[in-house]
Amino acid sequence: MQTFTVTDAVELAVVERSGFVESRHAGSAVVLNGDGEVLRTLGDATALVFPRSAMKPFQAVAVMASGVALRGTDAAVATASHSGTTKHIDLVRGLLARAGIDESALGCPASWPEDQAARDALVRLGATKAPVYMTCSGKHAAMLVACVQNDWPLEGYLAPTHPLQKRILDVVERFTGERPATSGIDGCGAPVHALTLTGLARGIARIATSRSNSPFAIYREAGFLAEAVRDNGWVVAGPGQTDTVLIERLGLFAKFGAEGIMVVSAPDGTTVALKTLDGSLRVGPIVALSLLVDAGAIDAAAVDSVRAELHLQVLAAGHPVGEIRASYV
Repeated sequence: MQTFTVTDAVELAVVERSGFVESRHAGSAVVLNGDGEVLRTLGDATALVFPRSAMKPFQAVAVMASGVALRGTDAAVATASHSGTTKHIDLVRGLLARAGIDESALGCPASWPEDQAARDALVRLGATKAPVYMTCSGKHAAMLVACVQNDWPLEGYLAPTHPLQKRILDVVERFTGERPATSGIDGCGAPVHALTLTGLARGIARIATSRSNSPFAIYREAGFLAEAVRDNGWVVAGPGQTDTVLIERLGLFAKFGAEGIMVVSAPDGTTVALKTLDGSLRVGPIVALSLLVDAGAIDAAAVDSVRAELHLQVLAAGHPVGEIRASYV
């Protein structure tokens, strides 16, 4: 089992301050075309990584293929790493209510919303942190709805031996073309499966290019999910969040994962998956976008139009003195 190591990595991006390279971020990346063929690799794209929240599209498809008709914002919140705005929490609670599920069934940890305004409002009300505010609560709510739909037990729904988790593993294998070499537990308590970057990119590309009129049921559901993501970018992350910017402004299918994972699929199916060796999330978006530009999948001018929203500026006393930029060759 080959895991991600220093020798697998190449420089992906640098942080420049006042003309001086202050930090360098190494990692690996892969670019696939719309047919799933490898166009480019940086570093070792066959080393294993945990996709972390980039697993969510597979988990959402598994829920939907289990007979849960998630559409629009309901599908989007099932695959979201949401920032916990009032609108996000209303969607999560709506999912639970449709199946008569109490919030206490959520297996994700108690948290405050990541959105500062939402958190401040709760504090003023004297509220406490709760699982429903956690960034993964939409995924967990959708999983619980699938359990009710299929008469699976709510208790233990995160155990690898639970019927729901077996269904998710089947979807992962079907879309990525890989049998995970090992599995672990994600930060929210759900199983996470080790994949190669190439397998992860292949699986995301298949979801992102699926159509809701496909003759095959599972790809119809994947198509509904892809449509929901592109039509409801605000749900997938939140105001000012990078995934939301990439979806709303550039029409991309985008999903980050903790510890430096980033997957982005262009409208023509060209897909990038990458991981930074140090787990940093700050360079993933610009590296992924640069690779898509190099592949001819998106226009450089489009990337320039959103650059200011990608948190790339390096500041000194509030004034820009440098930037984070892609540096791979």
